[in-house]
Amino acid sequence: MTDITPVRELRLVVTVPDYDEAVRFYRDVLDLPELADFSSDEGRVMLLGAGRATIEIVDQDQAEFIDRVEVGRRVAGHIRVAMEVDDAAETTRRLAGGGAEILAEPTRTPWDSLNARLDAPGGLQLTLFTELGN
Repeated sequence: MTDITPVRELRLVVTVPDYDEAVRFYRDVLDLPELADFSSDEGRVMLLGAGRATIEIVDQDQAEFIDRVEVGRRVAGHIRVAMEVDDAAETTRRLAGGGAEILAEPTRTPWDSLNARLDAPGGLQLTLFTELGN
């Protein structure tokens, strides 16, 4: 495997019905740094930093297994955003206080991480995870 990739950046573009609420939640509650504001007379857009990006491709069986471990039942659509955080329990409480709905409290997984599942503004389902084996 080479360290060179043709993709320089991955952006998750989320179209939301309430822009101000989504910006407040992701920038101010989740504390994602504002990298750029490209808003114009045509519309509003803000670019927030979210650390390193990867694409995790799973089949239906694995998606069902992940949902069963994290939530107890199949709840995610075909896209779910997973974010590694320093403290999944604390971050879950903070995000719930800031407008997210907790689907499942932090749970230790078979892959040795502490994972929580939330419904966040903008219609995104989030997994917050903290690696425990490190």
